[in-house]
Amino acid sequence: MSASARPEPSSHQGFDVGLDSSGAQTGEPDMETARMSAMEGSSFGDLFGDPEELQRRLAQFAEQMQGQQALAWADNAIKLAVDMTVAAVNRVNLQGSAEAQAEQIRKVIALVFPEAVTLVREARAGLQ
Repeated sequence: MSASARPEPSSHQGFDVGLDSSGAQTGEPDMETARMSAMEGSSFGDLFGDPEELQRRLAQFAEQMQGQQALAWADNAIKLAVDMTVAAVNRVNLQGSAEAQAEQIRKVIALVFPEAVTLVREARAGLQ
């Protein structure tokens, strides 16, 4: 063997023995070879464990997210009903005595309230 030729690493317990900068064997396993050997023995499915368990957990997660979406929709519908009623009352140009103003507010609420009730009813139905 010539002085410039590097010796081939020997194999020990399934791992290649590493070489130092001079080309001499270090007696330690080559880490790249160790990683590749470990990866060859496993399949991609092992990354997530049992495929059926993964499917069950994904289904649970989807149900949880769907429930949270329904709750958010209900919250938004109730907030819209309140905002709609407040906006309608704030737009009233109150004039006259206290009795006349109270009557004006009652008329506005009588007009807006059924729509607000419908929004809240649909929101509650979405939660059940």
